[in-house]
Amino acid sequence: MTHRERERIRRELVGDPRTIEAVIDAVGEQVPAYAALDDSRMAEVRAITGRALNRVLYLWTTDGALDAADLRRLRGIAAARAADGRPVQAVLRAYRVALTKVTELIAGRTGGQVDGDDIFALTRLLLTTLDTLSEVMATAYAATAEYLASDRARALRDLLDDLIAGRHASTGAITDRTTRLGVQLPDPYCLLLAEPCRPDTFTDASAHSVAEATAAELLDCLAPAEGGATILATTRSPRVVLLLPVAAAAGAAAALHAREWRGCAITRESLDRIAAAYRLAADALDTAPAHAHQPERMLTDADAHVLSLLAGRAAATTDQIARVVLGPLTEPGQRHLLAALGAYLDTGSATAAARGLHLHPQSMRYRLRRVGQLTGRDPRQPWQRLTLDIARTLANRPSPLGL
Repeated sequence: MTHRERERIRRELVGDPRTIEAVIDAVGEQVPAYAALDDSRMAEVRAITGRALNRVLYLWTTDGALDAADLRRLRGIAAARAADGRPVQAVLRAYRVALTKVTELIAGRTGGQVDGDDIFALTRLLLTTLDTLSEVMATAYAATAEYLASDRARALRDLLDDLIAGRHASTGAITDRTTRLGVQLPDPYCLLLAEPCRPDTFTDASAHSVAEATAAELLDCLAPAEGGATILATTRSPRVVLLLPVAAAAGAAAALHAREWRGCAITRESLDRIAAAYRLAADALDTAPAHAHQPERMLTDADAHVLSLLAGRAAATTDQIARVVLGPLTEPGQRHLLAALGAYLDTGSATAAARGLHLHPQSMRYRLRRVGQLTGRDPRQPWQRLTLDIARTLANRPSPLGL
């Protein structure tokens, strides 16, 4: 086969979008760590696959070899995988599977009619590439992992940065990285996003320094007395992000109030959805009206979901939002409390609500107190009344099937 024929095959494979998908599918089938990647990670994998495919086919066409620029790219990829917790064994196996698939695709384009020189050239290229891959990537991966472990404070901050950015595809990847760092993430957890009550009073430089100092203070005052889970903190100036055990979050509102800060605490997301929890909290702080922030009270999942609904980008179904806000009030045994809440919201008066439900006013006040205890919301407060009103409206919506 002439170099011109090899170039023709290269152009056909590179120009066919099915080529990359075939390689991606083969890797996903044989390497479990890649089958679980989310959309953002898969986009990165496709980009790397496209560049690698083009480069390998070019080297085969020209009888070339990996150069210094190729090695730098491989080291960068290995360092990134060490940082996001994807095992180096999985990365190297993915490359082996991909190169094997490329060989099959080349054979398919030639109808299986590959002469001895072509077989020798392809085999030599693949063996040399795999050997170089293994050595360069394993070395870079180990160096990055050692660096992350040696600078513990930075490593923990980088871990939370990666979690809130969604750079971990599964709980397995998270477990692998935390095991290497010797930490245990809180589960269940509270993701706390906090900011100064008046962030506009800071310059960019001062906001960063204030956020760093506040993050350190909150780490000290919110760390549980007993051992166990590790609290993580990072900054998104002027904001602070903390990953706390749910129990430790109980004192967070008072700690923020004492510093004239406000925040949003998300507690209902799983470990593999920390990035979703961060987006929910960030959007809540971006859109919450001033009266939603009350002294010694933080915004919660319920506030965040209502705000996302009002902004037209709901992160949950309407039924889920109703359950998050109303909690036990959606259970059949608490329907009398939901009815009492509805009557109060409709009339604005406990006395009028009692009259409408044929209850003694004292009974109505007792039911409203129970509503507050079960939901953590006071219907007399404007913002909390609005969230309760939206939630009970959603809860009372008829089923679209009429059931």
